[in-house]
Amino acid sequence: MTTPTLQPAAQREPTPGCSRRYDAAKRVIDLVVGTAALIVAAPLMAMVALVIVCTLGRPVFFRQVRPGRRGELFEMVKFRTMRVVDPQRGLVTDADRLTPIGRWLRAASLDELPELWNVLRGEMSLVGPRPHLVKYLDIYTPWQARRHEVRPGITGLAQVRGRNELAWEDKFAYDIEYVDNRSLRLDLRIMIETVRVVLRREGISAPGAATWHEFTGTAGPDPAHRSGVGAPGGSPRPGSPELQVASDHRIGLPGHLELEKVPRADHLAGDGVRHQLP
Repeated sequence: MTTPTLQPAAQREPTPGCSRRYDAAKRVIDLVVGTAALIVAAPLMAMVALVIVCTLGRPVFFRQVRPGRRGELFEMVKFRTMRVVDPQRGLVTDADRLTPIGRWLRAASLDELPELWNVLRGEMSLVGPRPHLVKYLDIYTPWQARRHEVRPGITGLAQVRGRNELAWEDKFAYDIEYVDNRSLRLDLRIMIETVRVVLRREGISAPGAATWHEFTGTAGPDPAHRSGVGAPGGSPRPGSPELQVASDHRIGLPGHLELEKVPRADHLAGDGVRHQLP
């Protein structure tokens, strides 16, 4: 497997010192809360696993390599919600393969529960930008790549501001806003709002799609200075023309940030290449 590369954003302001200092405390919070959540959710996860076995069969889990902090690859684990790709049976697209029970699991975000294991392993955080596909690393602009300055999260700012209904430019804007302003107060707000979003079943899928629309890069000037979405002299608000990013700005990682190669789990394919939020 050819490992995509990622380079630090050009013309960027460094992450505020207060946010960097919070990272150490954030890891402790992830371990304590993640462990407690995994213990409490264990009976529910067992029931979900049983339902999947009875309706979809094995494997129970969907495993896929995703890029994390500094672009390092890790194997993300979720509950399987789709049938295995089978062109002979007409099971090709997400709409074809997504089952009724899978739709329900996604709507309730129960498919995300196994990611608590990724949190305990230090590959993810409870809150942060969602981990996108590895192939996107090659088409991120330097500004978009800043989302990898922190660990990806089970939920994040973009997930409580529209989830899959957001345009890609808006998702990136919220991701970078979180990177620049992460704090305990912001994380608590996001976790509380996540409960509301899940209960209301908001933003489960993109308009006109069974799950989400593929990211293929966007055209336009790459923002040079980001200090908060909508802040004077900083990031524009989602939806503004300034957030159109240059598709010809390709990125790569310097030697000291070489990506760790992780074997793909294609033999366990269930959901295929897709994006689940939050």
